[in-house]
Amino acid sequence: MCSIVLNLTEAGVFIAANRDEMVARPWAAPAEYWPGIVGGRDALAGGTWMAINRAGVMAAVLNRHGSLGPAAGKRSRGELPLLALGHNTAEQAATAMAALDAGAYRSFNLVLADARGAFWLRGLEAGRPEPAALAPGVTMLTSGEPNDVLLPRIARHLPIFSTAPFTAWGGLLADGAPPRERALNVPEQNGFGTVCASLLALPRKGAPEWRFAAGPPDRAAFERVQLPWSIPPC
Repeated sequence: MCSIVLNLTEAGVFIAANRDEMVARPWAAPAEYWPGIVGGRDALAGGTWMAINRAGVMAAVLNRHGSLGPAAGKRSRGELPLLALGHNTAEQAATAMAALDAGAYRSFNLVLADARGAFWLRGLEAGRPEPAALAPGVTMLTSGEPNDVLLPRIARHLPIFSTAPFTAWGGLLADGAPPRERALNVPEQNGFGTVCASLLALPRKGAPEWRFAAGPPDRAAFERVQLPWSIPPC
């Protein structure tokens, strides 16, 4: 996944995300492939790019700049969300993940959220991941730092997401207008592009709702993901 947008509000946390990947890399749409965890499954390495557990905690991992693909001696970053989702709150997950050896993985951004807040952890292939609580309001993250408007994609899209209601975010994810480096819905080139998209609502009152597009969001419809459990209220 290469782009994620979160809005932290008094009503809950609302999330939109596009996954950018080699289009030939096999994957499966979100389902309960792991007990108590629903997420998309990377068929190559067996992990996930985004998932939610029965406690209503969401975890998503993004590659940092220049770190696409596996590397000898490194573990798959797709296991990071699964490790995080062994915890019942985003805060507990952030504390636990901050104790990991970041050197075991290629560089990553890990996002953790529940209905009450969200956290970002940066792994730089050495030491421990660095956790930070995200501030209320809209945060956009790609391959670098949160809300870094020096990154072309964030410079174009952060102001738009910041003023748009969550009901419009699915349409915003479909924006593939050139130039390519600014596109949120990345057109396929050299076998790489946006392969799927997600909209996830984590309300403080009521159950989470995940809608998933099993293809580029300008071509694939968002369909409800079945969450086979009851989420306790916050």
